[in-house]
Amino acid sequence: MAKNNIFKNQGRKVKRFFTHLPLFAKYLTIMTALMLVSYLVLMSALTVFLSNRWAMETQELLMNNVKQSAEYSEDVLAECNNAADVENALFLLCNNIGVTANAVDIDIFFVNHDGKVILCREDFLYNYSPSSAGCLVHSGYRIPQNIMDEVANNEYFSRTEIEGLFAEDTFFAGYPVYMQDTFVGAFFASSPVQSGLAEYALNLGGMYLSSAIFASALSFLVIYAFTAKLTNPLRQMSNATKAYAQGDFSKRVSVRGVDELAELCQSFNQMATALSVLESSRRSFVANVSHELKTPMTTIGGFIDGMLDGTIPPEKHQEYLGIVSVEVKRLSRLVTSMLNLSKIEAGELEIKPSSFDISQQIINCMLTFEQEIEKKNITINGFDNLSPVFVYADRDMIYQVVYNLVDNAVKFTNENGAITVFTGENKKGQLYISIENTGEGISSEEVGRIFERFYKVDKSRSYDVKSAGLGLYLCKTIVEMHQGKIFAESEKNKFTRFTFTLPRAKG
Repeated sequence: MAKNNIFKNQGRKVKRFFTHLPLFAKYLTIMTALMLVSYLVLMSALTVFLSNRWAMETQELLMNNVKQSAEYSEDVLAECNNAADVENALFLLCNNIGVTANAVDIDIFFVNHDGKVILCREDFLYNYSPSSAGCLVHSGYRIPQNIMDEVANNEYFSRTEIEGLFAEDTFFAGYPVYMQDTFVGAFFASSPVQSGLAEYALNLGGMYLSSAIFASALSFLVIYAFTAKLTNPLRQMSNATKAYAQGDFSKRVSVRGVDELAELCQSFNQMATALSVLESSRRSFVANVSHELKTPMTTIGGFIDGMLDGTIPPEKHQEYLGIVSVEVKRLSRLVTSMLNLSKIEAGELEIKPSSFDISQQIINCMLTFEQEIEKKNITINGFDNLSPVFVYADRDMIYQVVYNLVDNAVKFTNENGAITVFTGENKKGQLYISIENTGEGISSEEVGRIFERFYKVDKSRSYDVKSAGLGLYLCKTIVEMHQGKIFAESEKNKFTRFTFTLPRAKG
């Protein structure tokens, strides 16, 4: 139990250590470990395969040599006519055994039908005389009768230990010898498994180890370079993210290649650019909102204090209370826009659709700007052709869209200019409403950005037009919530036209 706890603690330590490693070190370690494991698995599989191959080759070697020895002995003995011929034949056979055994490094001997060794390379001396000492190695050999019975009928091969012959695992092959169709004995060959396999494995292991070391070194360099290339963009992203957290959006990640990592780097840079633009817009928005809130509050506070302390005479109170009322409404619109923006971003702004006449809504909205229209001597066109148009939408939300568009049209129409209202139906069966005004217009570069949050076309006149850059963004959001579209068209020093679509009321 204690030993298991020790192993668990060691495992936790290794896991914690590996967890805190940098990504580069983790990836390099994993890839190197996989490479080494692959080499080990390959070496194990290769060892098994080549061991089996070596065993088959050894079997073939032993069988070929005992067969050749048996066939050679049958030919030599068949030519013997007397005792001298037999003695010469035995010497030739022993010499053949010795040459063969030395050439292929195996042990070969001949046994009679009883399994006793009667011929080997040690039985004759080189002067054609029999050895007086005899063979000390094979003299004690006695092949079991069951093996002799088997080899008498066919060739024999086994991997075995035979008591009295082999003390270790040995490849053992035999081939019968016949004289005039009579079984007289058999040639046997043996080769120890371990000694032959050990030498074979040593040679193979040396070659494999040399190749593995070279391949491992080369693979490690390739893996190191690939890992560095793979993790370098991630490291750059990490550094850039830290800079973004500090408010510095100038950092970018270098993009190389056209693979998925390059696409990620491009997306990251695009995100950084968007964040930079958003941050710039946010700062501009904060500055604009601060000014927009400060200006009317200062005006309201100054006029009220003037009336309270008598600076403004009582006969002027009505006039200045009217100015205070205008500024309060301005604050109310700004706060409403900011609240709606918060609801939209939080997903809390719900649509409550109903059928209503948007033409009448446009007329009512225009009437709220009557004083400003008369002050700038603006001509309103299109009302004489404006027929009832019923849409299915949220009445209050669409009123805010119409109000913002009319407000923009009135503010940016030139003196003695004109505002024109159009309604109709497009090819997709949706109703469209257009509000066009004459005036300075919007440049083509800025038309595509005017619906962005916090964006203001004319930065130099931002405070004069009393806008925080939220109106058109809210219009776009509200229209798209109704499955409609809104877009702008403009020509410098001629006109600006805003058009939005809404679903038609059923029936």
